[in-house]
Amino acid sequence: MPSKKKRKRVERPSIHPRNKYSDNPPDFAQLASQYPSFEPFVFYSRDGRPRIDWTDYNATRELTRVLLLHDHALNWWIPDGQLCPTVPNRSNYIHWIEDLLMSDIIPSTRTNGDIIKGFDIGTGANCIYPLLGASLLGWSFVGSDVTDVALEWAEKNVVNNPHISGLIEIRKVDGGETTVYQEESQTDQSVSKHCINLSEVGVVDREAAASALFESYPGANKSYHGPSILLGAVKDGEKFDFCMCNPPFFETIEEAGLNPKTSCGGTPAEMVCPGGEQAFISRIIEDSVQLKQSFRWYTSMVGRKSNLKTLISHLRSVGVSVVKTTEFVQGQTCRWGLAWSFVPPARKIISSHAAEKRVLSFTLEGLQRQYSAVNVLQAVESFFCTSGASCKLNLDSFYVDV
Repeated sequence: MPSKKKRKRVERPSIHPRNKYSDNPPDFAQLASQYPSFEPFVFYSRDGRPRIDWTDYNATRELTRVLLLHDHALNWWIPDGQLCPTVPNRSNYIHWIEDLLMSDIIPSTRTNGDIIKGFDIGTGANCIYPLLGASLLGWSFVGSDVTDVALEWAEKNVVNNPHISGLIEIRKVDGGETTVYQEESQTDQSVSKHCINLSEVGVVDREAAASALFESYPGANKSYHGPSILLGAVKDGEKFDFCMCNPPFFETIEEAGLNPKTSCGGTPAEMVCPGGEQAFISRIIEDSVQLKQSFRWYTSMVGRKSNLKTLISHLRSVGVSVVKTTEFVQGQTCRWGLAWSFVPPARKIISSHAAEKRVLSFTLEGLQRQYSAVNVLQAVESFFCTSGASCKLNLDSFYVDV
């Protein structure tokens, strides 16, 4: 009998290699011996390993406090009920943005000596991203929020770290100004409006690329009703290297409490938004259309992978120049990163001086009836042209010469 082919094992994304905890995860026993306040929360399992109760909010908050103090020399605290971040996971996001800024995807306008400047949307009482970004990399930040509690404690966490306090500004966003966003169905939009740098969003084979050009991304009719996010918070003439956001992932507070395995706290203002994260991030996208190159990179964390497709479709429709995605993995928790830019790419996706010419073919399935074979070729040509490649459409021979 013929031997069965073994499935190729897919490597799962892991913690970022530059993350402080990549090769040195937190040692609960050591931390308990050095910090008496943490010791009551540590117990030992049958195999002798030190553990904490992840469903105990006080335990997770104290762990965050001692990690920030022990590994980052940061003094930190939040009141009961406020969202408690995990330090390794948040560090992953910081290092991913560092990757984006170091890449040559879009040109840099910075000169030597310029401090990288970021904007943290909804910094919260924990103010975790400005604190980590400033302490790890020397970045400057504006952290925005709407609630008095978040603003008060974010400011306290900045002031209590005088060695980096000059790098962080806490800014109040007017919670009285309501913005309404309604996403419409996109079924009638032309293919040419949906061209995107597919190689930048993880679509690497030509079959998937051609299929993606015609895949339907119906709007979910999610609406955002709330204070402005970036518009109004960014001052006239301000320029930032990036923005980042840990958005409200849920539509209801009941949905936010469905995970019985962890207790990270979180108020309705931090966890809940009408329309959930999809509506909130869509509002950021709409704001970015107005602000354009005020930011080199716009980014957000995404809690549900299923929302990425709709959000990428939205980005395609507004004409961004580049889209990037990533996956953050920390323990049993998965989150995704979404980044986009309106800055024209600094490099072409496909080299115009390739050493050898290859013929690439693909099969398309499941196309909608309104798209003919000619539409396919025209969309492929448009995709390559938009990406900066030199190409020529030949309808007689039915091919695109790249």
